[in-house]
Amino acid sequence: MAIVTTASAGMKAAGRSTILQVRAPLSTAHATELETIALVASSPVPVIVSSRCDIALAAGAAGANLPENDIPVAAARTLMGERLIGRSVHSLERALRAQNEGADYVIFGPVWTSTSHPGSTAAGIKALAEVARALRIPVLAIGGVTEERIAECHAAGAAGYAAIRLFK
Repeated sequence: MAIVTTASAGMKAAGRSTILQVRAPLSTAHATELETIALVASSPVPVIVSSRCDIALAAGAAGANLPENDIPVAAARTLMGERLIGRSVHSLERALRAQNEGADYVIFGPVWTSTSHPGSTAAGIKALAEVARALRIPVLAIGGVTEERIAECHAAGAAGYAAIRLFK
């Protein structure tokens, strides 16, 4: 089970995260629910669940983040009401679609190559900047984000970044 943490502009990687995302693609629904319940009870920041609106609701999480091949944002909004709904995207077209469907934020990447997603093609910092300029909702960078690259993400217009290994 991976905990993806996101941080906002101005925060150092070692600083406190602003959101925790439970990402457990190989875990059972029950195990993910129990882990999420424990995190919701103990976390000082909102907890969201990757790709599982049902678990987010059952565990009392703040929302869900949906991969771009997951259910439509509008369908998730019907289930989730006013809870946070994010969409992970890999292109400007998909980012715009997520915004138009009512996503609260997008996670764009991978910006750089990432050991968490081997085989994924890096989009690059220019693509991140293009997406950030085009959207009205927050854009978070993901993929290969390191302490040294945080400022570059913010300079490109990202509202923050999401990472796994950076926070371990």
